Amino acid sequence: MAMLKPAFDNDWSRVLERIWDEPYVQQLLENVSRQYRQKTVYPKQDAIFNAFRYTDYADTKAVILGQDPYHGPGQAHGLSFSVLPGVKKPPSLLNMLKELQDDLGCDMPDHGCLIPWAKQGVLLLNTVLTVVDGQPASHQGMGWERFTDGVIAELNKREGPVVFVLWGKHAQAKESLIDTARHFVIASPHPSPLSARRGFFGSRPYSKINACLRQIGSEEIQWSIPSLAELEAAAGRGQ
Repeated sequence: MAMLKPAFDNDWSRVLERIWDEPYVQQLLENVSRQYRQKTVYPKQDAIFNAFRYTDYADTKAVILGQDPYHGPGQAHGLSFSVLPGVKKPPSLLNMLKELQDDLGCDMPDHGCLIPWAKQGVLLLNTVLTVVDGQPASHQGMGWERFTDGVIAELNKREGPVVFVLWGKHAQAKESLIDTARHFVIASPHPSPLSARRGFFGSRPYSKINACLRQIGSEEIQWSIPSLAELEAAAGRGQ
């Protein structure tokens, strides 16, 4: 039995309506459901589509495109590059946060949860949304790429410009889906330790995104990530 179509309390429900009904998506969800029954798959099923829950379609200011979820226990939670509080920062995320320090002088946070970015309009989207434990890229070719290409195409239709952040060759291959006359593209090597020193470090992506947003009169992203204590205090206040 395939997993049910997810419900979103925002405008993604309307935007993705046509995509959900396509036969390949029904087949994809059926195959993914089978994988969850037979293997250990990340993230948890109810977190697969978290990127869309935290960031509305109309409010999306920037897209940071990842490849597939982290494949270790407890890491992936449906947002590209992000891990929940209490989980050790993976190397690519650590390099992202080091560049954030160098770019804007933000303090290194005591956790790697990027939900504060997502809530401000940064869509943290992987091109593949599930992965088998310990097997990176194990769900490539199942149909997720076609689905997330459709998501990028819907964002490309938007009248309001979006800043697409494409790190590494995999993400940069998606530039063909983007009308660069209307939207912004910021490209550099990937923050992975294998490539970060080939041009990711020093690329200043965060200040570049904000410069693009200023150019169109949009509110800038506050990139500084609240500490774990601040997040917990905000949660206690119901924010």
